[in-house]
Amino acid sequence: MANVKLSLLARIVAKPGKEEEVAALLAGALPLAQAETATVVWFAFRISKSEFGIFDAFADEAGRQAHLAGPIAAALMAKAPELLAAPPTIEPVDLLAVKL
Repeated sequence: MANVKLSLLARIVAKPGKEEEVAALLAGALPLAQAETATVVWFAFRISKSEFGIFDAFADEAGRQAHLAGPIAAALMAKAPELLAAPPTIEPVDLLAVKL
């Protein structure tokens, strides 16, 4: 397994009434994440009724940038005006310790 050093943490807030559509969009993105060879781990999760997140990790910056330019980000941004209360907050994260 690749030495995982970098990640992204995205926070997503659904518009009222659009929560289940956001949940379905995120759950449906799993095959896209599985197809990304540079994405070592990928999690989509729910924080509350309307708050969601994505956490993914990469061995290097090239992998992280490829993911940001990939189909999951494109699908999320295409649906953002319709489904999200605000643009997603996406933060680059440096990993200090990892157990996979």
